[in-house]
Amino acid sequence: MAGNIWVLAEQWRGHVSEITFESLALGKEVAAKLGVPLQAVLLGHGVKDLAGTLGVADSVLYVDHVSLSEPLAAPQAAALAQLAGQGKPRAILVPLTNVSLGIGTLLADQIGAPVINFCRNLRVEEGQIEADCMLYGGKIEATVMAKGEPVLIGLWPGSRPPDQGRSDRTPPIEEVSLTLPDQPVVRFRTYLEPDPSDVDITQQKVLVAVGRGIQSKDNMELAEELAGTLGGAVCGSRPVIDQGWLPLSRQVGKSGLSVKPKLYFALGISGAPEHVEGMKNSPLIIAVNTDPQAPIFSVAHYGVVGDALDVIPALLETIQSHTGAAL
Repeated sequence: MAGNIWVLAEQWRGHVSEITFESLALGKEVAAKLGVPLQAVLLGHGVKDLAGTLGVADSVLYVDHVSLSEPLAAPQAAALAQLAGQGKPRAILVPLTNVSLGIGTLLADQIGAPVINFCRNLRVEEGQIEADCMLYGGKIEATVMAKGEPVLIGLWPGSRPPDQGRSDRTPPIEEVSLTLPDQPVVRFRTYLEPDPSDVDITQQKVLVAVGRGIQSKDNMELAEELAGTLGGAVCGSRPVIDQGWLPLSRQVGKSGLSVKPKLYFALGISGAPEHVEGMKNSPLIIAVNTDPQAPIFSVAHYGVVGDALDVIPALLETIQSHTGAAL
């Protein structure tokens, strides 16, 4: 195991996350360049069958322990620390999602290893791992050379297409026993499920997404009217949900839902990587923002530099004057 590339397989409630397959695809490229095996690390309790989905990895290290039943950072970091002490990997790729955020940083502190976070791409230059990182919500891009082993690499979603990390192959599985406390200090009490009666935004053909640019809850009526006229639904970026203007089930992005409607209106949304990750694959994206340098324009097919509160009424007037137009 010494010198191998490891990928932490993020699993939650019995399912492997999409970012795991993205990480496996990228990890495979790095491992091939370095001429070392790629290993997936699966931590959990009673989820050994999930290891069979990680066939892009040359092998899987599986740890089964009751303290790993829930996606808690502390026990997962403790488990990885013990594994790293035994296996001596060269690099450990850890997903950066609301499920796994914090694991890599805790682990780096426990084993005294360097950590590089917010990575969107990795490559090997002259035998060294080099990372492209997105800082300050995507406003700064940095290239960082990894120094020291093992290096902890936190990966943003979207580094590779998930399908590149999938395989029908069943990998060899090595079960490893570790000594961990049965009761973590932090425990989950319950999951807050979304209201089942609410709109499922992942199934909508048209979404009108609002961000800070909508300015106040009173202006949500404009977005609702536009969505109704287009036969779609309203969703939002995290600031809108945090304000309580929309329920959590309407949040798009890394800590919300991934959507792929035929038409995605981004109104007053700056385009932070966390939000873009959840909607970038929409076939048609139209963005409206007062800032001509807003990152959302880099993924939009059409953009309007203007105030959403001025643009929405103009759109409504145009659409309503062409009621026979096909959308």
